[in-house]
Amino acid sequence: MIPVRNPWKPINQLIQTTPPNLKFSLSISSKSINPSSEIEINRITKLINDHPFPDNQSLQPLLLHHIPLSLLSTHLIENVLGRLFSGHSNGLKAFEFFKFSLNHSQFFQPTSDSFEKTLHILTRMKNFDKAWELMIEIGQKYPDLLTLKSMSIVLSKFAKFRSFEETLEAFERMEKEIFVGRVFGVDEFNVLLKAFCSQRQMKEAKAVFRKMYLRFSPNTQTLNILLLGFKESGNITAVELFYHEMIRRGFKPNVVTYNIRIDAYCKKGSFGDGLRIFEEMEKLNFLPTLETITTLIHGAGIARNVNKARQLFDEILPRNLCPDIGAYNALMSSLIRSRDLNSAIKLMDEMEEKGIVHDNVTYHTMFFGLTKSNAIDDVCNLYRRMIDKNFVPKSCTVVMLMKFFCENRRPDLGLELWDYLVVKGSCPHGHAVDLLVTALCSRGQVKEAYECLKQVVERGRHPNEGGFRVLERFLVQAGETKKLMELEKMIKKLQTVLPPSKGHALGIPASTSL
Repeated sequence: MIPVRNPWKPINQLIQTTPPNLKFSLSISSKSINPSSEIEINRITKLINDHPFPDNQSLQPLLLHHIPLSLLSTHLIENVLGRLFSGHSNGLKAFEFFKFSLNHSQFFQPTSDSFEKTLHILTRMKNFDKAWELMIEIGQKYPDLLTLKSMSIVLSKFAKFRSFEETLEAFERMEKEIFVGRVFGVDEFNVLLKAFCSQRQMKEAKAVFRKMYLRFSPNTQTLNILLLGFKESGNITAVELFYHEMIRRGFKPNVVTYNIRIDAYCKKGSFGDGLRIFEEMEKLNFLPTLETITTLIHGAGIARNVNKARQLFDEILPRNLCPDIGAYNALMSSLIRSRDLNSAIKLMDEMEEKGIVHDNVTYHTMFFGLTKSNAIDDVCNLYRRMIDKNFVPKSCTVVMLMKFFCENRRPDLGLELWDYLVVKGSCPHGHAVDLLVTALCSRGQVKEAYECLKQVVERGRHPNEGGFRVLERFLVQAGETKKLMELEKMIKKLQTVLPPSKGHALGIPASTSL
C-alpha cells in the first residue's frame, strides 16, 4: 500500500490531532535547512555513528573536542537527534549526545522535542531503565519538558514490549515519581488508553476504560481515541457499533469523530460510504477540515477514482483551505494507483514551483509507482534528483530502493546508496543491509559485502541473522575465515553491552567448521 502522510497534526492536542496510525514522526523537519547548518548536522551525525562501539564507549570527550560549544543550538540538537533516530543509529550513542547537550545547556535552551526524540530512541530499543533515568533527571532539572507526548512515547512502548500489568504500573510510576505535583486527569487517562490503542490492543484498552472511567471523567477525546483504535484494527463494524454507543452515552461527535469514520471506510475501499458520512457531516454544519478532504482524496485513490480525487483536490481552495504537502501526496498517491506516472511527475514539479518541499512520502510514493512499472531509468533519475537535494530517505524508502537495485542486478547503485547514507550519518535498516550483502555476495563482491556488515557492527548495531549467514557462507567458500572470526568477535563484544533482539545474528555456531 502506498503510504500517505498522516492527515492529522502532532499529538500535542492528543486525539483531536492524533494521526491515523498513532505513531510519532520524529524525522527531520521538512523545512529547508541552511547549507552551513546542514554541513554541521551531517558532520556531527557521522562523528557519532563512526565512533567505535563498544570500544571507547564514552562519547563525551570526542564531542567536546569536535563540537565548539558556541555551535550548540536547539536547531542543531533536534536535527542531529532526528538523523540518529531515522537512521536507526545506536540508541546509547544518541542518549550520550543528548546528555552532552544537557551538560552544556547554558549555551541553548533544551526543548521537549529533543527530549522526546531521545526517549523514543531509548524505548524503541527497549532500554526502559535509561528512559526512566532520563525522565527523572528531566523532571528535576527541566520539569516543563515533561509533556503528554513524552508520557505517551514511553507508555506506548510499554504496551508494545511489556505486559498489560507492567504498562499500568508504568502509568502509576509516572503519576507518583515523574510528573510530581501534577494532578492526573482525563488527559493523562487518554494517553494511557492511546498506548493500548496504538498497538491495536483493544481488549486491553476496553479493560482500562472499564476499570478507570469512574476516576477520570471521559470526554469526546477519550471516545475518539477508542474509536480510532477500532478503526486501526480494520473492523468497520466495530467502528460503527462503538460510534453509536458513543451517541447513546451522550457524547457529541466532533470533526475528528467524522474524520475517523470516513478514514475507516476509505481505507477499506468503501469510498461511497466515506462520501456518505462526509455529506452527513456537512448537513450537521461540521465544517470539513483540510484533513477531511485529504482523507477523501486518498480514499478516492484507493477506489481508483482519480477524477474524483482531482475534483476534491481542486475544491480545497474554494473551501478557503490551503493545500499542504499531505494533500499533494494524497493526490499523487491517487495518480500512482491509476498508473498515471506522467501526471504524478508533473505534480512533483508543481509542488516545487509552489515552494512545497518534497518529503519522504512524496519520494516513497513516486518510487513505488516507478518500481512497479519497472522503469529503472526513471527510478535512477528520481534517485539522482533526491540525492542532489541532499535528501535523506527514511528506512522504508531505503529498503524499497535497495530491493529494486539488487533485483535489477545493479548492486553498484545499492552500494552507492549505502555510501551516501553512511556519509550522511545514517546506518541503513537491517533489511536493506541483508539485501545488499546478498546481492554483492552473489556477484562475487564478498569484500564489499564484508565491509558493509562490518560498518554496521562498528556503529553499534546488531546485524540480522539472515545477512550474516549469507556472508558467512561466502567467506568460508573464499577461505576468508580470519575475517569471519574478526566479525564474530566484534558481534560477541557488542552483545556484552547491547543485548541482541530476535532475528539478530549471534555469531558463529560452535558446530561451524572453520
